[in-house]
Amino acid sequence: MQRPTLDAVAARAGVSKSTVSRVINGVSTVAPRIREAVLDAVGELGYVPNAAARNLVTRRTDAVALVVSDPPKGLVSDDPLFAAVVRTASRALEAAGKQVVLMLAGSDESRERVERYVVAGHVDGVMLVSLHGADPLPYMLARKRVPMVSFGRSSAAVPYVENDNEGGAGLAVRHLLGLGRRRVATITGPMDLIASQERLAGYNGAVREAGCRSMMALGDFTRISGAEAMGQLLQDDPRLDAVFAANDLMAIGALHVLRKHGRRVPDDVAVVGFDDIEAAQYTAPPLTTVRSPMDAQALATVRLLLDLFEEQAQESVVMPCDLVIRESA
Repeated sequence: MQRPTLDAVAARAGVSKSTVSRVINGVSTVAPRIREAVLDAVGELGYVPNAAARNLVTRRTDAVALVVSDPPKGLVSDDPLFAAVVRTASRALEAAGKQVVLMLAGSDESRERVERYVVAGHVDGVMLVSLHGADPLPYMLARKRVPMVSFGRSSAAVPYVENDNEGGAGLAVRHLLGLGRRRVATITGPMDLIASQERLAGYNGAVREAGCRSMMALGDFTRISGAEAMGQLLQDDPRLDAVFAANDLMAIGALHVLRKHGRRVPDDVAVVGFDDIEAAQYTAPPLTTVRSPMDAQALATVRLLLDLFEEQAQESVVMPCDLVIRESA
């Protein structure tokens, strides 16, 4: 059966072809009576607009690039929160009628490939995830005036949604201090991530307030780095009585090493993580952690991008965290 044409819709509605085109493309200047007649004709004939032709008129592709700036070690893609963020953002974009294109940008070559793809007009905008401090991608895209938002704070001038990393870390460390712990160490995330810098600032502020000494070991948000950092901290100060790890995966690695060294948690060493991943409930003992609202953060980032498409004012958002107290502290 022959596919209904724009001309057929125009003839059925008794209007011009250009009027039908304006109605289909959402132009608001068409009179309500005429709009209704065109939509009735579209429904009766079963007309389906040609997407390519419509995109030429609207200059929209209805596609969004979800760009993950993942370093070679795959720290983000190995994190269970990554899957949750991608799933939530993708569902929200699809519900808004947007096709999602997932792109990884962990090398100079892949960043250039992303830039070429985006600048060629294959997508209407970009949602960036996991930006590292020296990442040139947001600057590359900003020069091309690409609509862009960031899940997490960026060093570039890009609208973002972030959780209160510094406040959440301070909440965790003050909880440990409130339990009477005085030799409180921290395991940091990779220091080229702004979130890691903010969580370290929250730790430092809390221990300084309490007049306690700062003790830190570098991690990279993986379990193995948490285990290695915990071993280093025990060497540096065998009498430490608490640890704040900048994410739950590193806290899980730390728990393993403490158990291996015969340290009881929380009796000898109390442990707090950050993120409240699902596994935090099932560690031995269950992990006290800072809950960051990842789903809400992903949804807010999508909303920021959709507002950008509509040329509405966008302001960056910082979302509060709360402490989930379990048996490890």
